[in-house]
Amino acid sequence: MHMLRVRDEFRRTQVAIAALFCVLGFQYATWAARLPALKSRLGLSEAELGLLLMATGVGAAVSFPLVAVLTRRWGSRRLAFVSALVLGLLLLALAVAPNYPVALLVMAVDGVAVGCLNVAMNAQGAALESRYRRTAMAKLHATFSGGSLAAALLASGTSAVTSSVAVHFGVAAILVLLLAMYAESDLLADEGPADEPAEKQRRRRGLPAAVTLWMGFAMVFGTVAEGAMNDWSALYLKDVADASARVAPLGIAVVSVMMVLARLFADGWRTRWGDGRVVRVGSVLAAAGLAFALLAGGVVPALIGFACMGLGLAAVTPCVYVAAARQGSDALALVAAMGTTGLLAGPPLIGFLANGTSLVWGMAAVAVSALLVAACALRIRWTGVPGAQDGGEARETDTLSADRPKTSAS
Repeated sequence: MHMLRVRDEFRRTQVAIAALFCVLGFQYATWAARLPALKSRLGLSEAELGLLLMATGVGAAVSFPLVAVLTRRWGSRRLAFVSALVLGLLLLALAVAPNYPVALLVMAVDGVAVGCLNVAMNAQGAALESRYRRTAMAKLHATFSGGSLAAALLASGTSAVTSSVAVHFGVAAILVLLLAMYAESDLLADEGPADEPAEKQRRRRGLPAAVTLWMGFAMVFGTVAEGAMNDWSALYLKDVADASARVAPLGIAVVSVMMVLARLFADGWRTRWGDGRVVRVGSVLAAAGLAFALLAGGVVPALIGFACMGLGLAAVTPCVYVAAARQGSDALALVAAMGTTGLLAGPPLIGFLANGTSLVWGMAAVAVSALLVAACALRIRWTGVPGAQDGGEARETDTLSADRPKTSAS
């Protein structure tokens, strides 16, 4: 295993953290790909399957208090490793779950483990940028999508050989555990506890700082838009744009491909223009592109608008996670939980709106959500980006300086 290690220290740590992002995307897509088989084996109705899916989202959304405590006690390195191991073992538990109540419990625990790993790996990514003064977070988030793709390929391959969910999940669990063990030795060690300013201690006992809430709202609106595009783009193409059955799935593909490509390049944009400008311009581009698609109508404008959504929203979550991590572990845990809530609640809310009006108005609400990300970004303190050129983020003013103690960004 050590022969595979990258020699450059920064790259070696980046690959280790990327392995965690890959684990999260891989584990999620593994069980999601076998939902039809799980539904059949457990004899579930459509409503019961929906509740099973919701259990994971609810577990992740309510994990905030536990994640905050574990992050302070264990540190992000240990929490990331343990939660990755748990996610691997939960695949085995889901494969052998004897009945629906046990499966519900497994999925709820899975959501908590997802919440833990999500916070820990983003804390590691933010620490990597701070320590080496180089941007990396966007590429790390692209690795999540790579893990999902790998899981889809594995699901297809194992299904061609055997219909056994236990065999499939067993292989997947082994891969998750191997990735976790590979990553553990090269993750960043957490710094020892330091004396906190009195102001931060008061905040921990009371309400979150206003700047943290603005980050959380930016994450909510961003994940609402991202989740809605994944869930409703194909239906929009089919029912509104009159696309064929062959073209309709391209909506999700266009959003996903553009998001992955943008995240591969977004760290360079962050270095050149700063996180705040990247988030603001990107979210405005997403909103404008989707608005153009809705006003113009037709398949081609829709695909162009969806591409703008993927391109514009790609850097939102990486940048907000970095900003939240600089506020501390509690802020990061809260922002992550709010983002999960947006991802969970957004698509159903868009569906309710579309049912009461039309899908065009539902998608218009998605465009408004993207625009609200830009509005929230105006109220967030975006500190200097590692390696930023003169004129970049370092010159941005702090519109809520009173909401944050003046400490070093590191």
